[in-house]
Formats: sequence, structure tokens, C-alpha cells
Amino acid sequence: MMDWTDRHCRYFHRLISPSLRLYTEMVTTGAILHGDRDRLLGFDPAEHPVALQLGGCDPADLVESAQIGADLGYDEINLNCGCPSERVQKGSFGACLMAEPDLVARGIKAMADAVSVPVTVKCRIGIDDVDDGPFLDRFVKTLSDAGCQTFIIHARKAILKGLSPKENRTVPPIRYELVREIKASYPHLTVIVNGEVKSCDAIRDHLETLDGAMIGREAYQNPWFLREVEETFFNTKNLLSEIEVVHHMADYATRMAHDHGTPVKSITRHMTGLFAGQKGARAWRQALSTLPHQDGADAGVILQALDAFEGKLAAAA
Repeated sequence: MMDWTDRHCRYFHRLISPSLRLYTEMVTTGAILHGDRDRLLGFDPAEHPVALQLGGCDPADLVESAQIGADLGYDEINLNCGCPSERVQKGSFGACLMAEPDLVARGIKAMADAVSVPVTVKCRIGIDDVDDGPFLDRFVKTLSDAGCQTFIIHARKAILKGLSPKENRTVPPIRYELVREIKASYPHLTVIVNGEVKSCDAIRDHLETLDGAMIGREAYQNPWFLREVEETFFNTKNLLSEIEVVHHMADYATRMAHDHGTPVKSITRHMTGLFAGQKGARAWRQALSTLPHQDGADAGVILQALDAFEGKLAAAA
């Protein structure tokens, strides 16, 4: 979810779901060690539990980055071995690391020895022409022997050459059975499935044999789905309404502008799907796609967009 699940997106999602574990976008070790750490790694305490997802392959860099993340208060360090983009491959990390389980294992062990929070892995079921059970089994066994106890497995292989990242989310077929086989072979491990998790029924089905399900782009495109998940699986009461979420986000945007100089458009871009499927949703999306980009735009544009939504809603009643 690079360029998607930044701190503003996660704060927004946390307002909707108090219980789900949130993950950062993948942040490379190079960016952490040499970039703007406050911008890359800063987060609101409300986001807990929140995991830092790392991209990298050098054990020393992974250790230093993991220590920085743990010191900042992240609840988990997750190593991405699933991203298929060519940009990531050029840095020798992401899905291409599945071809080097011994290297990954060294990084996992080094991080696990260096930090007290869990070190986990997100991967695919395979890469290119290799997506059979033995390949995934060897990868999981090698990493589990190095200390990794939690695997988040996207149930598609990654095609490293010839497919775009978007195509890699749709073209290779989903093979949930391989994920279930891993759980059956390693019952002591925590195995979480990723890929096409778009309904509570799907989550319920996965939980019959697996330990969890990761929601990806559905949470971004239809964020109110997280409310349904929260109510269904955590039985949480007295959740915020959509209108209350909007007002909280306006307050948050005001605070971020004051404390960090954050432009409101950096926050509103994550909110366009809030009213997906409802009358007035188009007016909401249109307002958020224009107003935050005007000169002098501030948090007030969020409430203006809400007015546009409610106006269309009233007109349709």
C-alpha cells in the first residue's frame, strides 16, 4: 500500500475501527536511515496497535531501521517480501526476496535479536513460474527457523517481469489452499491471509482455518467496511458515525496544519471513499477533489464537503 496508508490514512481508519491492527506503507531502510524520519515514521498514539512495514535486504540496515521503529513505539516490525514493483526489485527487496530465503532469514534473526516487539513477514505464495507448495513451504520453514512466528501471505504469486503492480493484484490466480496448507503444516505459526478480502463472509470463512485476514485496498476504497468488520468480529459498541468521523478529521487536519504545516489535501485524499454507495457520495468526492487544492485551503474544506454531501442527501429525500 505504498503512498496509501500513511499516517493520515491510518488515523482516519482508526476512527472507524478502534480494534484492527494497522500497517504503515512500506518504508525502505534507506529512507529511514537517510531521510526525514518524522515525515516517514511519525504517527499518532491513537493508531496503536500499528506495525511498521520495512523494505530492505541488508541485515545491518534492517536491524538499525527496526530499532528506530521499535524505539518510536511501533508494535510490530514487518518485513515486506511481497511487493512486485520493478522499482522495489531494483533495490533487491520486496517479492524478489522470496528467491533468497537464507538472506531473509539472516535479516529476520538479526531484527528479532535486536528488538523486543514481534518481527513478522508479508510475502506471496511464490514468484514467476514457481508457486507450488514446496517453494512456499521452504520459504516459511527457513524463516520460522530464524525466529519468525507470523506470516501474512498474499495468496497470489508475483510476476516480477511483464506485469504491473496493479496487474499483479488481479492476473495471477488466487490460491488460498496453499495458505491453508502452510497453516496445517505449521500449526504453531500465526498465518494470516491477504488477497481479495472484501467481505465479512470472506473473513469468516478464512478464520475457520487461519489465524487472521488482512484487508488491503477495500479498506481504502470503501473505508466504512471497516466499521462492519469492527462490529462483526469485535462486537464493539458506541462507534463513531460517519458525520462524527468527518468532524474528528477536520479537527485532526487543523492540528496537523498547526503542528506540522501539513496541507489539508494530504489528509482529504484518503477520505473520498467514506460515503461510497450512498446518495450524495458524488458531491462529497467532487468537493474533496477540488476544494483542498485551492489556494489557502484549510480544514474548513472538509466541513464544506460535508455540507455538499448533506445537501444532496436532503434534496434526494
